[in-house]
Amino acid sequence: MEITIKGDKEFDNIPSLKSKALRINLNENIYGTFAEIGAGQETCRHFFRAGGASGTIAKAMSAYDKDFSDAIYGAEADGRYVTEARLRKMLAHEMNLIEERLVRDKNPNKIFFTYANTVATIDFAKQFKGHGWVGIRYQVEATGDYNEIILHVRFKETDARLQQETLGVLGTNLIYGAFYKYNEPKKLLRYLYDHLHKDQVEIDTINFSGPVFKNVDNRLMSLQLVKNGMTDAVMFGPDGTNVLPAKVFYKKNILALRGSFRPVTKVNMAMYEKSYEMFINENKVEKDKTEVVFEITLSNLRAEGEIDEQDFIDRADLLCSLGHSVMISNFQEYYKVVEYFSNYTKARMGLVMGVSNMVETFDEKYYRHISGGILEAFGKLFFKDLKVYLYPMLDPDTGELINSENLKVHPRMKELYKFFKYNGKVIDIEEYDTSIMNIFSREILKMITNGETGWEDMVPEGTAELIKDYRLFGYTRKPLTLSRKRLK
Repeated sequence: MEITIKGDKEFDNIPSLKSKALRINLNENIYGTFAEIGAGQETCRHFFRAGGASGTIAKAMSAYDKDFSDAIYGAEADGRYVTEARLRKMLAHEMNLIEERLVRDKNPNKIFFTYANTVATIDFAKQFKGHGWVGIRYQVEATGDYNEIILHVRFKETDARLQQETLGVLGTNLIYGAFYKYNEPKKLLRYLYDHLHKDQVEIDTINFSGPVFKNVDNRLMSLQLVKNGMTDAVMFGPDGTNVLPAKVFYKKNILALRGSFRPVTKVNMAMYEKSYEMFINENKVEKDKTEVVFEITLSNLRAEGEIDEQDFIDRADLLCSLGHSVMISNFQEYYKVVEYFSNYTKARMGLVMGVSNMVETFDEKYYRHISGGILEAFGKLFFKDLKVYLYPMLDPDTGELINSENLKVHPRMKELYKFFKYNGKVIDIEEYDTSIMNIFSREILKMITNGETGWEDMVPEGTAELIKDYRLFGYTRKPLTLSRKRLK
């Protein structure tokens, strides 16, 4: 029995890497393979050094030569090797080999696993920081189906050797968590950083699948990544599945619309539709190379205190059902969003804003934490090939239409605003409907909560039915698999 002394506090006792690897090695039933490409066999090394690895490791291999890799796993259509598709091929191929070569009759109690990664560490010129895909396919019972955890990482260290070591630690944490923490997926996420710091590696996409994760919503897991500071932004496609932002935004023109979308309104959709028409008519903007994203900030999700996960899913459901990609970010300031997009593209960018948001953007108090203040922020915001598409508003007191020509910023910011306005960085959305300008999400939400009618005409076509169908924002939710409709 463990001794305790008066005054002891409870805390997470994090096992050492050796303890994690040894616990798995000493389990006579856990048995599988390691396939690591691009950063050495760093994960497997921890298991070999812990001792007893012969009872756990059936095979450890690397296929660094591209021709060898293609011969084993098949060539990718895009010719790339550090991709999710390559990782999935690796997991499937290696697991098939285990099942072919290890007869169940001789191994009735074995629970098989295969761990794989495909990684590119930092180059000699230190131009590309390094990234990779990491995953595990495994059983928790000898007769059970397979489960999967697949994640994408970005290295922050500027030395290849350090990145390799970081990968080894992360891989060991993943394998240990997969077997011993799968019943608590949120904690499993945090445990991936055991013996690591967030300054070493970023996890920007993760997906769980399989019977032990049947109740896991991967969008909520992605939300945890942002909430825990593991990444700055995550993204879901129109079908509601997690997608890698780098893949979606790579060399694309980007049009972003920020809002609470609680719920999405006719005004939101009018802002999107009219700005999109203007954006794709810009020079150098091709429609098939343009990505539209609806962004919700973490601070917005926390607007009423702690994050309500169901509320978050409701908002994502609505936007995805309207056919749009959704990004959850930790960026409070617009210039950080632009910096983030700039990591993946040099093409044209557009931000869609209402007048009130534009006025707030020119408020100095939001930039006091930056050494260069508002000038530094605006240098980052407008330095890139970016335009702001401004949707007008009606003055609540006078009824006057306010646009880029007559909006009022702080007197000290007036000339700065004029500079960007006259240089074509701020453009009015000229097509608008004044009859919907007094529609606000907060008023619709209040009407829904109070059981009032009339709000149905304030949201896009079909959205009201979806809200009622799913208990979104206060209604009784029906099973998703039985009643979900896709809106066109």
